[in-house]
Formats: sequence, C-alpha cells, structure tokens
Amino acid sequence: MVGDAGSGGTVRELLLVVAVAVAGLLLAMVAAFAPWPATPAGSAPASLVELHGPGDPGDTPEVTPAG
Repeated sequence: MVGDAGSGGTVRELLLVVAVAVAGLLLAMVAAFAPWPATPAGSAPASLVELHGPGDPGDTPEVTPAG
C-alpha cells in the first residue's frame, strides 16, 4: 500500500504543476501589460521615457563656451 503509486496520481500531479505554471504566467502577463495607475489629474499615457522629436525645444542642451 505504501509503495502503490498509480499512474492516476502521477497524471494528477503533472496537471497540478502545469496549472500552477499557467496561473503564474497569466499573473505575470497581467502585471506586465496592465496600465499604469492613473494620476490624480486624470489618466496619463504609460511610458518609461519622455520622447522628443528632432524639432522639439529642449531637445539639445545649451552649451556655453568656456573662456
């Protein structure tokens, strides 16, 4: 009885492992692709960097010559 491990238990255990892995992947995808929290003034676009075009002011820092 102690050493009686049928194939049903093995299949059930593998299905449990796969189910936990799928649940983990789904949670990771939700965390990665969910929108960022809205600001108090309203919703802001989610971005990590601020993008500037080539003609935007503030694109290049002002350099003053030393001398």
